[in-house]
Amino acid sequence: MTEHGIKMAAVVVFLAAGFSLIPRGIRSCDAGTHEDAPNFHASIVANAPVADQKSLELNELHGKPVVLDFWATWCGPCNVSAPIVNSIAQRYRDRGLVVVGVNVDDEPALVPRFVQKKNLTFPIVFDDGKAISRDYGATTLPTLVVVGKDGKIAAVRHGVTSESDLDALVKRVL
Repeated sequence: MTEHGIKMAAVVVFLAAGFSLIPRGIRSCDAGTHEDAPNFHASIVANAPVADQKSLELNELHGKPVVLDFWATWCGPCNVSAPIVNSIAQRYRDRGLVVVGVNVDDEPALVPRFVQKKNLTFPIVFDDGKAISRDYGATTLPTLVVVGKDGKIAAVRHGVTSESDLDALVKRVL
């Protein structure tokens, strides 16, 4: 291998290590602000809860625990997180949990294929103009926001969250 090839291999290894560690490094848990979760009204781009439902408003879910999952199709950590969030959504659906995916930075037409590929079952809304992301401070992807039945933010998670950690967060608001 040439010296140039060795340098390129080292760069690739360095980048791969960095990308695998970044989500762990930025993952943080906020115990929650206990402030009211900002309301939003957004277009549903996949998995409408009711046939022909075109939009979703957070205030309509008041009285139910909610997990908001901010993600994008191009986001590697979001690809890792999606099955975890889906598992929690299915596990606690019968106990009233509502999971809403908030798609950021994609063309809405890209979402259904991603949802089908990942077998996601929860509704996905489109964050047009990133207004919802701004309101929730979702500056990194993925970001999870857990909202209690009282409509207050109970927890915020940035980066990939393990299934056991998300399970514990959800149990606190059920």
